[in-house]
Amino acid sequence: MLKIHNSLSRKKEQFTPIEPGKVRMYVCGMTVYDYCHLGHARVMVVFDMVVRWLRSSDYTVTYVRNITDIDDKIIKRAGENGESIRALTDRFIAAMHEDADALGVQRPDHEPRATEYVEPMQKLISELVGHGLAYKADNEDVCFAVRKFDGYGKLSGKSLDELRAGERVEVAGGKQDPLDFVLWKHARVDEPEEVKWASPWGVGRPGWHIECSAMSSELLGAQFDIHGGGADLQFPHHENEIAQSEGAHQCSFVNYWMHNGFVRVDDEKMSKSLGNFFTIRDVLKEYAPEVVRFFILRAHYRSPLNYSDAHLVDARNALSRLYTALRNVPPTDLPAVDWSAPMAARFKLAMDDDFNTAEALAVLFDLAAEVNRSQSAEVAGLLKALGKVLGLLEQEPTAFLQGGADSSGDDTAAIEARIEARISAKKARNFAEADRIRAELLAEGIALEDTAQGTIWRRA
Repeated sequence: MLKIHNSLSRKKEQFTPIEPGKVRMYVCGMTVYDYCHLGHARVMVVFDMVVRWLRSSDYTVTYVRNITDIDDKIIKRAGENGESIRALTDRFIAAMHEDADALGVQRPDHEPRATEYVEPMQKLISELVGHGLAYKADNEDVCFAVRKFDGYGKLSGKSLDELRAGERVEVAGGKQDPLDFVLWKHARVDEPEEVKWASPWGVGRPGWHIECSAMSSELLGAQFDIHGGGADLQFPHHENEIAQSEGAHQCSFVNYWMHNGFVRVDDEKMSKSLGNFFTIRDVLKEYAPEVVRFFILRAHYRSPLNYSDAHLVDARNALSRLYTALRNVPPTDLPAVDWSAPMAARFKLAMDDDFNTAEALAVLFDLAAEVNRSQSAEVAGLLKALGKVLGLLEQEPTAFLQGGADSSGDDTAAIEARIEARISAKKARNFAEADRIRAELLAEGIALEDTAQGTIWRRA
């Protein structure tokens, strides 16, 4: 049985969906004013993995990942660029899709844009006002009264007196309490017309937190199974979502909360101020997309992920070992995975234990070792099938081994010509020249392997 570490209870719990056989899941997506970075990559890959495993476990999944396309940073960036907000957000949504597609991330079933759900947001705010949980502040904003919601703090595990206003929580503007947060922002004169909507509280736009509460309830209902996102969203964003949603609907909001760990760079937290901030596009210039996906899945989703060139190179070499096994022993296509088979059962046990991809990948390496030992096409077929569950090992092996992020400019014909020159040197017993060619190619990142079928090459 699947167990999930629930951030709300801070322990692993057996997963029982609200509706048998069906899972409704919401993940906080991107704010689209710039290119996606490694933190976004981790969120996309982790929850893509979760959805894949749920579907492999015969659940029917409805997966929603939102897009925030109205935000202070978006307004500022569009103004700096001299372009409309829609032009800016459309451009970066397209870039996000390119990055996600490259990483093998399947599109969610629904990808709502915040600007398309302003009316449901206003309805939700009206319900909060009606329940006495929201008020109009002196500066004309509508705010949520945190101390009037009894359950506030249950996700973060802190009392109200311990909590502090988070990054996006304003602490001025006539609020009744510093922890109160904005539901509806009154329009400023200097803001463009495209971010102004009429409302019962005056012209303005929605606050950030209310977006997810409205979109999730519209697409999944007032209560659903799983809500995910990065650990940085746990407070205040997800805490505020709980308060808004349960305050408005008067019922439990989400049964299982999942949060993936932070991305670190050489053991320091990734941040623009430290100059160690990498976009997905930057990384994919150096490493193949599947290597990056493998690197992300190699760590348990809740643990910190330490990015470094050494770790990416190690991930590339490790993934190459799996592909080498499949290249040497062409796999049999399996119509379905027999989960009662010992290796498949080990894989399933790992994935059912809070999506333990680190242990699941260990099973793949044991299968690769068995393929190399037994030369069994059936074992190779199981290796490929289990890899597919994680969104891995779906390329033609030689294409992966001879490809890579820098392969577009590679002169394959020139490499093969040098391999032929090495073969000729060996035939002439000029072993020094043959060794020189091998070493030269290796220095350029091309490893040779002499097999019974001839010399083959791959990227080292």
